[in-house]
Amino acid sequence: MATQKSSIWLTPKGLAALGLIAAASYFLLIEHRQHVWQFLPFLILLACPFMHLFMHGGHGGHGQHEDESDKAAYQRGLEDGRKENEHHH
Repeated sequence: MATQKSSIWLTPKGLAALGLIAAASYFLLIEHRQHVWQFLPFLILLACPFMHLFMHGGHGGHGQHEDESDKAAYQRGLEDGRKENEHHH
């Protein structure tokens, strides 16, 4: 049976970090609204590489081996698709 890693954000330290990020974001937006709006397009563009780096853990990352049942299901689906394609031609 495979064990699954729990998310760091669900630990007490992770929840504290989320709270700190939320509080800092709130005060940044309230107190420095004019400064934030002028850099918002750049912040959105910067979010893309960070999301790519930090969110790959959600779907297993790169280079992990598939379970044999996944391979068998994929193979069955591939064969069924080929049969259906041949039937329509």
